[in-house]
Amino acid sequence: MSENADIYRIKTADDREIILIGTAHISQASKELVRETIENEHPDTVCIELDEGRLQSIRDPERWKKTDLKEVIKKKQLATLIANLVLGSYQKRMGDQTGVKPGSELKEAADIASSKDIPIVLADRDIKITLKRTWACTPWYRKISLLGGLFGSIFDKTEISEEDLENIKEQDALNSMMQEFGRTFPEVKQVLIDERDQYLASKIKGAAGKKVVAVVGAGHVKGIVKIISENIELPSEESITKIPKGSPLWKIIGWAIPAAIIASIVFVGYEAGVEKAGQLSLQWAMLTGGGAMLGAIIAGGHPLTILVALVAAPFTGLTPLIGVGFFTALTQVYMRPPRVSEMETLSDDIWQVRHWWKNRVTRVMLCFLCPGIPAIVGKILAIFKIYQAF
Repeated sequence: MSENADIYRIKTADDREIILIGTAHISQASKELVRETIENEHPDTVCIELDEGRLQSIRDPERWKKTDLKEVIKKKQLATLIANLVLGSYQKRMGDQTGVKPGSELKEAADIASSKDIPIVLADRDIKITLKRTWACTPWYRKISLLGGLFGSIFDKTEISEEDLENIKEQDALNSMMQEFGRTFPEVKQVLIDERDQYLASKIKGAAGKKVVAVVGAGHVKGIVKIISENIELPSEESITKIPKGSPLWKIIGWAIPAAIIASIVFVGYEAGVEKAGQLSLQWAMLTGGGAMLGAIIAGGHPLTILVALVAAPFTGLTPLIGVGFFTALTQVYMRPPRVSEMETLSDDIWQVRHWWKNRVTRVMLCFLCPGIPAIVGKILAIFKIYQAF
């Protein structure tokens, strides 16, 4: 370790030097440290905790505002976009408090390396893969807590200063925080921290040159130092970039429930007559559709969006492949396309609940999220009605 506590020097078995800089992504001091280190060390390669998409976003902050919401919804990526926006907006809000844009030190590393013709290695895993693996690896009973924590951050008004950032970066405080996080969400820590430590370490070790500077978040430093210093064997890249498939059991259950519902209505019709079966079918349509319609109304959806919720929910309730939110969000974005000005203020509007219904982008998100829960409640009530008919 050098005289600076945020810089770690590692000598490898093949006589290479890896200089690891642990940073806070919204810290002016981290930005200055990155610049000084690269300028003074003259490395052969600079590794940065970024993937291609995040580098482009940092270099062109306006790029995401050109996002085609219609395509995002059609590709079933709206949930990923929402998570990205909440996380990015949270970091931006902290950056606004310290006066430093999120990822400034990473952009600084890329800019300085480019200006000096030093090769750059984008050492982080694709953020979309990380988010998808996080969700897929989290047990269903923890997902509610995870979502609650994610959206609970919207209401957190805690101010943060440069001094607080430096305290967070301290080794003991950081380890304590990671251990606490790991106890609450061990699967999430495995994907967000441990796997990325492995991925980053692999890219840094594989970087060309005798001297390599690597710029990473302080939360990854301890893991990367341990992996490289102790020459720990790393898993294959495929094993930590593959999206896990869901258990076949859940697929069976997902199809078994609607099959049982349909079979039950048919059986009741056979025993009690077509009129009774029709009555149960109507109750199913009104309870599931009515619930979704209520959610669309709460979301402030366009009248056609509300109608689509009413019509689509009875059918989406009979398939595990797609939810009613897909149809309501797509309808809303077609009927009320977001304005450019609303894309520009989105990162601020997310933190003000009263603006959720004013900004057309957040209203699309509400139309995606809100119809689902009351539709599920309606589905449960409809199943109970079918059960009573036996």
